[in-house]
Amino acid sequence: MSGVKLYGSPMSTCTARVLLCLEEVGAEYELVPVSTLTGEQKSPAHLARNPFGQIPALEDGDLVLFESRAISKYVLRKYKESGTDLLKEGNLAESAMVEVWLEAESQQYNPAISPIVYQSLVVPKMGGGTPDQAIIDSSLEKFKKVLEVYEARLSKSKYLAGDFFSLADLSHFPYTRYLMVTPYASVFESYPHVKAWWEDITSRPAFKKVSAGMLGS
Repeated sequence: MSGVKLYGSPMSTCTARVLLCLEEVGAEYELVPVSTLTGEQKSPAHLARNPFGQIPALEDGDLVLFESRAISKYVLRKYKESGTDLLKEGNLAESAMVEVWLEAESQQYNPAISPIVYQSLVVPKMGGGTPDQAIIDSSLEKFKKVLEVYEARLSKSKYLAGDFFSLADLSHFPYTRYLMVTPYASVFESYPHVKAWWEDITSRPAFKKVSAGMLGS
């Protein structure tokens, strides 16, 4: 089966989400660098792939996709014969739970964690800006409330959607990985089931490989 082309940056959280899926299924792919530092994502060539001028975008023959969560599902469906089933679409209840926790990641977890990462890691690199501690503190309070829900869930099941690893777990990785290199990584210490879940999923080979690309190591 011919490989696919992924346009993005290994340091991008949304690109990392798709890279994890490609690595988990053992797909053949080419990562085509798109530099957001130079504004390349707004170039006419990339706008033809993603009209919103963001990364990533995926090309598979004549098919062009954008939005990382949609791309991730496409990759997992395309390569489902690899034996890696992260969507559980053969079981209505299990697939529904995967969708529930994907929505939780998108609508609850991500909005709380992303400002912490942005203020801690991105702002200082933008002309030496100073992180807004008020935004960080407010987001931390929101994030702790989200983690309380996750702690309760993970006290009952090994993974978010059930006792099986899925895209729901994987999708949390990119922003959480960056949180772990901020001064606020210790927040997980108060949530032992969340901490154990994080240690479990980050031990996977695909996660180690993509993590190295995200952190430039």
